[in-house]
Amino acid sequence: MAHGHKSDDQEKIIFVGDSRVRKGAGFITPPDYTAYPGKSEAFIPNFLLKEWMVGVVVLVGILVLTISEPAPLGYPANPSASVIPMPDWYFLFLYQYLKYPYASGDYVLLGVLGVSGVAFGALLLAPFLDTGKERRFYKRPIASSLMILSVMAVFYLTNVAWTHYAHELEASGQKPEHIQREEEAREKRAQGLPTSNAPGQKEEVAIVEKDDPAMETFKKAGCIGCHAADMKGAGGPSLRGVGDKHSQEEILTIIKEGYNSMPAMYDQAIAQGLTDDDINHLAEWLAKQKAEQ
Repeated sequence: MAHGHKSDDQEKIIFVGDSRVRKGAGFITPPDYTAYPGKSEAFIPNFLLKEWMVGVVVLVGILVLTISEPAPLGYPANPSASVIPMPDWYFLFLYQYLKYPYASGDYVLLGVLGVSGVAFGALLLAPFLDTGKERRFYKRPIASSLMILSVMAVFYLTNVAWTHYAHELEASGQKPEHIQREEEAREKRAQGLPTSNAPGQKEEVAIVEKDDPAMETFKKAGCIGCHAADMKGAGGPSLRGVGDKHSQEEILTIIKEGYNSMPAMYDQAIAQGLTDDDINHLAEWLAKQKAEQ
């Protein structure tokens, strides 16, 4: 309280606060991990070394699988083949979603931008809308319900897309390429041959009696459309070494009745001006196509 030379009724009272602040010691170094025994460890090298070891084990496992089981190679691309287009399995739910009327056709803008925009917008806004500290899913009913609903929708759409694809294959009589490869692998395994189509695992089988007139019959009958002019296969399998799998009678039956996804070619061959003798000679020549001569 300060006193001046003024009268008592004009006396002023001044409150002076304590402005003393404890001086800081500068940057405060956090406690070392040793201050928390059993609850922490040094990042380098303890924690990092363990992560590296896990990564090495996973990498070695992938390399072992890659070496032990070569990647399956499909048949050469055939632009004229009749196939049912299908995306990879992880895109099946989107493939099915785009089939619905409100996601395609006149509503393609709604399907591509509208629904997708709402979904991605919800993901972007989720951290701002769900600000609770609770992280246990059963105590976050809204977020958990949306997640479960999304997962169920993905599984449902994927199942519907695959079921519809299977029905289309059955109706058209087509056989997927991976099924054909599995059947071919089983046939090779039964014969003691390598089951992989990976290059370098088997020697190329030469054409037997390449100058035989049946070679021209083979081309005239239209067989090169699926089996190629060099008989290595295009849309269909290779015919080099086909005599190791089928006899002359079986080959003739295949020409007349078809085999798996291959249609009967007898009528087409007759339409091209071939005779029964030509077709019989072609079957006889194909039966001679063996790996060892």
